[in-house]
Formats: sequence, C-alpha cells, structure tokens
Amino acid sequence: MRTFKLIPLLLLLLTLTTSVAAQKKAPKTYIPWSNGRLLVSEEGRYLKHENGAPFFWLGETGWLLPERLNRDEAEYYLEQCKRRGYNVIQVQTLNNVPSMNIYGQYSMIDGFNFKNINQKGVYGYWDHMDYIIRTAAKKGLYIGMVCIWGSPVGHGDMNVEQAKAYGKFLAERYKNEPNIIWFIGGDIRGDVKTAEWEALATSIKAVDKNHLMTFHPRGRTTSATWFNNAPWLDFNMFQSGHRRYGQRFGDGDYPIEENTEEDNWRFVERSLATQPMKPVIDGEPIYEEIPHGLHDENELLWKDYDVRRYAYWSVFAGSFGHTYGHNSIMQFIKPGVGGAYGAKKPWYEALNDPGFSQMRYLKNLMLTLPYFDRVPDQSIIAGTNGERYDRAVATRGKDYLMVYNYTGRPMQIDFSKISGDKKNAWWYTTKDGKLEYIGEFGNGVQKLQHDSGYSSGNDHILIVIDSSKDYLSKDWTELPDAQQKWNK
Repeated sequence: MRTFKLIPLLLLLLTLTTSVAAQKKAPKTYIPWSNGRLLVSEEGRYLKHENGAPFFWLGETGWLLPERLNRDEAEYYLEQCKRRGYNVIQVQTLNNVPSMNIYGQYSMIDGFNFKNINQKGVYGYWDHMDYIIRTAAKKGLYIGMVCIWGSPVGHGDMNVEQAKAYGKFLAERYKNEPNIIWFIGGDIRGDVKTAEWEALATSIKAVDKNHLMTFHPRGRTTSATWFNNAPWLDFNMFQSGHRRYGQRFGDGDYPIEENTEEDNWRFVERSLATQPMKPVIDGEPIYEEIPHGLHDENELLWKDYDVRRYAYWSVFAGSFGHTYGHNSIMQFIKPGVGGAYGAKKPWYEALNDPGFSQMRYLKNLMLTLPYFDRVPDQSIIAGTNGERYDRAVATRGKDYLMVYNYTGRPMQIDFSKISGDKKNAWWYTTKDGKLEYIGEFGNGVQKLQHDSGYSSGNDHILIVIDSSKDYLSKDWTELPDAQQKWNK
C-alpha cells in the first residue's frame, strides 16, 4: 500500500499559519442531521430539518478534495471549515473518467462496472471518498457531491447506460450516509447531454429517497431554465461566475443583460419567479483571489469585500444560503501541485485570507432572526436606489428588516414596512460581525448613513426591529452563536 503522510514539519506549518481566531477552542460540534433529514420548507424558499430547525447553507468549494488531499490533509481542511462555520463542502466526486486520487488509485478499474471496485488493504478511490464523507460527518459537515464534472460528460465519456450504472453505484454506496447532498451536472448547461443527466439523477433517486438533489450549471445560468419541473430537482442552483461588469469574451447566446455580470441578485429573482417556486442558491460566485473574468491572471483579483457583496446580495434577494470559494483552496495548490488561474498560494495559507473567515457572520445573522417568514422586499428602500455597487438590497420578516449597503451611501428606509410603532436599529459590520446600536425610531421614512462614510467595500447592514421584540440586545457588540440553540 502506497501512502503519503504529512511530515511533522508540515503539520507545524499548518498550525502556525492558521489564524489565531481559528485556534480558539471550537464550540461543541453541531450535528445538523440530529434534527432529522433535510427537507424543503413549506413556503418553498428555504431548507429545514424534519423537526423544523432551519438550515442555512454555508458552502465551501473544495472541488479537488478527493483527488489532491491525503487523509491527514483532508481532516485538517474539514476541521478548519467547521471552525469557520461552513456546513456544506462541495466536491467533484469525479473530475475526469477515470479520476485518480493522491494514493495513485483510479476511480474506475473496470469502466462503469463497479462490482470489484473495493480492494482490501488499499486506499482505493472510493475507500478514500468514504473516509472524506465520514470524517466530514463527524464534524457536522455535509458533502455536496458533484457526481461527475460536466466536461468529461460533454466530451462523451459517459453515455446514458453508463450514467444509470454509475448513479445506482453511488446511491447504493452512500444512501445511508447522513451528510450527502447530490449535485447533477457540473459547470455545464442543462441542454448539453440532457439525457445523461436525467439518467444519472433518476437512477440515484430510484435508490436514495432521503437526500436532496440539485443541478450545478454553467456560469451565468441557472438550473431553473432546464430542470425546474423535474421531480428529482429539489432546489435550484445558479453559477453567477467570475466576470466583472462588461466582460463578455465573445459569448454567443448570452444568458443575461449586457453589463450586469456582477448582479447575482438577478438570478435569484428570476429563479424565484419560476413556477413552481423552488429554493435557490448561488453555488459558484466569484472566488477570493481569482482574476476578474477567470482566465487572464494579469487581471485584478476578486477580494474579500467582493465575496461579501455577492453573498449578501444573493441572500437578501432570497437565496436560502450561499457558497464561498477561494482560487487556491478549490484546487488545493501546494508545493509540487500547480494550479490554474494564476493561483500560487498554498491552500493551507489561503485559509487565513479574510473572506474565508467572514462568511460565518452572514450565517449567524440569518439564524439569529425569525427565519421562515423572511422575504425579499425592495419596497423597503424609499426614493431612488443606486445601481451596480450602489444598489442596496433589502429583506424583511414580519417584525424586522435588514438592508445591505456595499458602499455606505446614504439611504432612505421605510420603517413602516414592519410591525410596531417604535423601532430599534443597529449597524452590523460584515467584515468582523460587530454590532452597534443606533437608537429608537418612529415609523415612516428614515434617512441613514453609517458614520464611516462612502467608499466601495465599506459594507454594512442596517437592522431594524419592532421595539416590542427582543431578538437583539442594545448592549450587544456582536451576535451570540445562533447555531448552538439547535445543538443536541
């Protein structure tokens, strides 16, 4: 058996390069499926557990995890994800046909016949995948399994009959694991090899009735375009992609309006307007430290404030969660393992980049306030809203509202959109989770601007709550861990 272990020096490096915040004693591991399996909630917007506990999806793109990390590295990576609040790790189960893991073992030893796939005493491809799934489960993490990436299917490496055999193999192997979410597709349009995707999805669903399923589409497209009525599709996913305003690169059938490339909130609105309405999420937005437009490494790189903007725009527009990505982490760059898109930083150093840690503040905020009655509502913003980076995005429940402002521009907000004659208001800082009480207000339109003034990336959230409610305390400077109230 050929194995690769992290040498003690590298383990020390991993420890030393991890941020001080991540080294704090982690809270008791939250095991979400202790609340029952995941379901689509009754109003059709969100996910929940069988006992009614809300599930806010905070995803991390660990695409090449099965191929590029050994067991020690995989355990370390999953632990850091848990400590930063992530609960779904998105992986490419197969990147190619066949794929090979770090132990030199292939995913297929007899084509799509998996009868003799298990070999005793060897870290086989699927044995290693089992280890990743079960290690994630111990940490309370779901694995979002992209069954096979779209490009090999597009090139003809899996036909309909092979898709059926592969789907049956996957479902029978993992149907009893508690932490699986199925992804059909993989960076491909749904009208390319549609029969193969349908065969893969239905063969899995024929065996596995317990796990949710979606379709991961090509950039700037949404699964709702092709599969919204498919009985196997539980929720929609879109990929807003990596382009900045005005980047086209000669696209033919362009799926969105000119010069709206960064407006991922548009995909949310369109998906939620499709009937029947299904929950929706941005499964692949821009990545931290990846070039604008992806392919030219001489372009500017997307930064932490950009990934925050995509996250809050999408969630406040109605997404049930969000997925973060980092250029180095998603392809697990390390010495001796090169990467694409100009990535040079080792993945374990990239864990210290600010955006990787900042996403947890979004998740904690959304779980703090009443969850299932929240809807997007742009009528909260009185007067003229801004465009592009100046666009504020608003959401509300019955007795609270929130407005995300990326640039700190002055806003006019209609406090009468929620219950109560008096309202308490706070500023919430997205980069560090700091909470600041502003004061008590009456009804009507209020003019507000954060004291830090106007500048791109100076993003804050205005939180307004009916003063008869005690969701937040005036003396809080940060939010308590909202997830722990569901811990068992």
